[in-house]
Amino acid sequence: MFKKGFLLLLTMMLLVVFTGCGKSTPAQSEAPKKVKIGIMTTTVAQNEEEYRAAEKMVKKYGKDVILFKTTPDNFMKEQETTISNMLAFAADPDCKAIIMCPAVPGCAAAFEKVKEVRPDMLLIAGAPNEDPDMVAKKADIILNVDELAMGRTIPAQAKKLGATTLVHYSFPRHMSYPLLAQRRDIMKVESEKLGLKFIDATAPDPLGDAGVPGAQQFILEDVPRKVNEFGKNTNFFNTNCAMQEPLIKATLDAGGIDAQQCCPSPFHGYPGALGIQIPAEKAGDVSYVIGQIKAKIAEKNGTGRFSTWPVPVNMSFIEAGVEYSKDWAEGKFKEKNNKEILMKKLSEATGTKIEAQILKTTDKTGKEITLDNFYLILIDYVTL
Repeated sequence: MFKKGFLLLLTMMLLVVFTGCGKSTPAQSEAPKKVKIGIMTTTVAQNEEEYRAAEKMVKKYGKDVILFKTTPDNFMKEQETTISNMLAFAADPDCKAIIMCPAVPGCAAAFEKVKEVRPDMLLIAGAPNEDPDMVAKKADIILNVDELAMGRTIPAQAKKLGATTLVHYSFPRHMSYPLLAQRRDIMKVESEKLGLKFIDATAPDPLGDAGVPGAQQFILEDVPRKVNEFGKNTNFFNTNCAMQEPLIKATLDAGGIDAQQCCPSPFHGYPGALGIQIPAEKAGDVSYVIGQIKAKIAEKNGTGRFSTWPVPVNMSFIEAGVEYSKDWAEGKFKEKNNKEILMKKLSEATGTKIEAQILKTTDKTGKEITLDNFYLILIDYVTL
């Protein structure tokens, strides 16, 4: 009898422990897992702007929520590393989305590999460098400045700032990117319509033998040569992020014109080129940075000969991408591609109303296609 009573008592005690007197629920016994978001940018050496935007998201949400990796400096030759880094995100079951900006060559293959193992993930590509149709088939959302429209707006802005000549610096690798090549062709036609002399200039590829330093040195030396040849009313444009600082510096020193960087933003190239130190409390303060840029340009009599977009668009692709991904992963909306919510997140990230056009282009057969997940952003200029 004693043994039976003891066993009955033990059983009742265990029931209390495991059931909590019948008050426990699955939600109480299982703590909800944190949603994780992966971000991949280039290194600071290639382009600091997106890298700092990713750091900002890490600081906001913590390293246990934001997983941050960079592509190799020589991403053209190390695409397998890019794919491997992307798959590392996918290997974490709590990672629900990946934002890649800029989406360098190899992004489509990387997204494809991720989709094979994690079709549930949300994939966002910012500033893609590959064929739009190909990237649109692999990523869920693509964000880009309206490259083709800029083929018209850049010459028009250069003309407005007093240019009579437009120099377009690039190199064969960039001219193999369909949107960049089409933009160059449009820019040439538009320049001629406006009476601007169009100069198609070749610069060294930063991924070539001379690397970023060699490409930057070329710009510092060539801009003064071009001003001597074509005069001070020459507008300079370069397709590469790593060359924006020397281009701005050399153009200002030589008395030339710079209507827009490759990735228009007050933060892109200007602070480094002009020696602007941004205090921690002013980080991300666009009005402060624009004021500092205007003051530095005025010191060298360049007022009215430089301009950019008033918001850092590529940085907003990352910031808005994180907020959009987080809400989607938390079930606040179901569609991977929700234009209304995406525009709301972009407007919040930039502090200005953002509208986007859907990309209409042609496929490899020449057939016209509409890519309803490929969004093109265009914003008016601020003159510096």
